Formats: sequence, C-alpha cells, structure tokens
Amino acid sequence: MAAILALDTSTSACSVALNINGVVLEDFRMAPRQHNDLILPMVEQILQQSGMALQDLDAIAFGRGPGSFTGLRISAGIVQGLAYGADLPVIPISTLAAQALEGFQKTGLHHWLSALDARMGEIYVAGYFVDKVSVDKVARGDKATEQYSVKTLLDERVIHPERLEALSLPYQGVGSGWRYDEILNGLLPVKPEQVLMEVAPRAACIAQLAVTAFEKGETVSAYDAIPIYLRDEITWEKQAPRIGKR
Repeated sequence: MAAILALDTSTSACSVALNINGVVLEDFRMAPRQHNDLILPMVEQILQQSGMALQDLDAIAFGRGPGSFTGLRISAGIVQGLAYGADLPVIPISTLAAQALEGFQKTGLHHWLSALDARMGEIYVAGYFVDKVSVDKVARGDKATEQYSVKTLLDERVIHPERLEALSLPYQGVGSGWRYDEILNGLLPVKPEQVLMEVAPRAACIAQLAVTAFEKGETVSAYDAIPIYLRDEITWEKQAPRIGKR
C-alpha cells in the first residue's frame, strides 16, 4: 500500500484526502468559487492532521476531469507545483469514475452511468462497472483497507442529453448531469433504477482509485499532470511549477 494525497476542485465541491495504507482522511466542502483560496490551506491541514510531510508521500492524485474549466485548472496547477517541489509522481483520476465509485460505496450496486452538468445544455458522461477487488485484513482503528476496480463500459464524452445511450443491463445514475432527468427519462429506452444526483466527485474516492493506479504504475510526471476537458476547443497550457524543487 502507499501514502497518496488527492485533490479535487472539478465542481462546486472542494476536497482534499489522504490515503495512508488504505485509511482515508478527507476534508470535503461545498464551496463555489472559493477553491483557489481554500485548497492549499486544506492540503496543509490534512498533512498536519496525519503527522506527515509532503516528502513522506508516495504520490499525489487529482480529479483530472471532466468538470469546470476553472476548477480543473486550479487543481492541476496546485498538483504540478506540489509534485514538482517534492519530486513526486502524479496520478490523474477521472472525476466520472470517482462519482461511480461513490455510488457503489453508497449502494453496493455495480453498474453506473456517471454524468456531470457540462453547461451549454450538455453533459459529461461515462459508464462503469465498479467492484471491490480486495480487502486487507489489517485495519487501523475501525476502518479496514480496501481497493476497488472501475471498468469502463461507455467511454467519456460530452454530449447533448438527448444523445445519451442507456446501458443494456440494469444500472444506476449518479452526478449533476442527471438534472436533465425529464429529458433523459423520456428518451432513454432503459431508465436507471435510481439516480444519486447530489453526488459530486470527491477526493476520498479519487484517493482510493489512485491506489490501484499507483500499483499498476499508472503515474505521470508533474509536468504532464494536465486536466481533461473533453471539449475539443479547450486546451491546457502547462504551468511553470509553483513550488521550487528541494
């Protein structure tokens, strides 16, 4: 197992989590337009709470999108600076996959259409099969360490709601993109069994997915920690590291 810091500012929520050998600490706040002011103090606070320094970590993970253009730029810029300064690898995690994992954790159900409101009458969407792949019998406190698998059934895309495809088997919906539920439920040939519309991407789920990715070697350098927007007309200009190297 590993010690992984995770950040997410892809929606109105702002969250930081620390996964230490499967035990997750998290600071999650609904804070529209406050991400830039909150995110670094939240990182400092959670590291202090754990008694760890940035250099003690094995990697930093972040919600790489899709999501808010401004929010994704904030988290990617912070992660680039932190990772460069501490010489750490970075693990980009899909925000849609993180939502699907939370849906699984809340319900124990496996098949999810994860959707985020993309504005301009569009949604970001992807389909997943989520499962628990291992449970470590070693526990800290009351929490046993766990790992998860998220298999993609429908690739990430940005579409108008009326173009959404249903999964061919019973599934659930999760995320703010389901605010178009009247259109979706009227057009989808197979409706979701339930919808968790209030679920937003959160750093705790990103931190949990990052463990599996880290063990598979799915990391990038600080320089390559870039967001995914899905809209072709939006590009990312890599930022100079904000924190100097040790």
